[in-house]
Amino acid sequence: MMRLSDLGIGQQATIIDFTRNEISIKLLEMGLVPGEIIYIEKFAPLGDPISIAVAGYSLSLRLNEAENIMVEII
Repeated sequence: MMRLSDLGIGQQATIIDFTRNEISIKLLEMGLVPGEIIYIEKFAPLGDPISIAVAGYSLSLRLNEAENIMVEII
């Protein structure tokens, strides 16, 4: 397992869990649920935020949010 923030552009992974409960509800509401496959689309020029594809749509996340998502590379 690794953090979503550690993946590179073009990598796919499955969401496993969240590290902080206080942010997990926000992430769940955005469609980031355990078992969902995500794809890293791109990084902003300075590296924050990142753009991911999940559940058929694109989503931007700050790195501090992405650090709380544990994933497993496919």
